Order: sequence, then structure tokens, then C-alpha cells
Amino acid sequence: MRSSGERGVNEGGEAASAATGRVSIVLNGERRVVGSGLSVAGLLRKLGLEPGMVVVERNRAILARDTLGTVPVEDGDRFELVHFVGGG
Repeated sequence: MRSSGERGVNEGGEAASAATGRVSIVLNGERRVVGSGLSVAGLLRKLGLEPGMVVVERNRAILARDTLGTVPVEDGDRFELVHFVGGG
């Protein structure tokens, strides 16, 4: 992945638009372009994260885990993710 500028989960690099089927989001302070039509749970899976191990803040509101599969990722969304790691 590139170190700055717009970054996509799919490494596409095109600008976000309905025509390209992509949306632009901010994820933990970094702009990214992702495929449109994703739910938040789908986004987490694309990022390699287990939805049950992540706290998700979307546009300054914490999302309940049981809603992650039904909340769509929309153009302009701002996400903060906190991933829990187990171990000892």
C-alpha cells in the first residue's frame, strides 16, 4: 500500500464516484477508496479484521456489533477502528 494520498483496500487508485463503483472514506485518519455496496462488516472483513473483535465509530457514533452487517459504508464516512488483540 502507498504511504500517503488516497489509498484503497483494493489498491485501485481511481477517484471515488458512483460511475467507478467506489466510495471515499476516512479510516483512522487516512483517506481510502473502497468498493461501493459494502456493509461495515464487509469492510472489516476486507481489511482482515474479525468484526467481533473491533469497536467501530462511524461519523462520531459507536456502532452496535449486531448492526455492522446492515450499516452501509457511504461516501464521506469517517471511521475510527479499535481492534482488540488477545494473548498473554
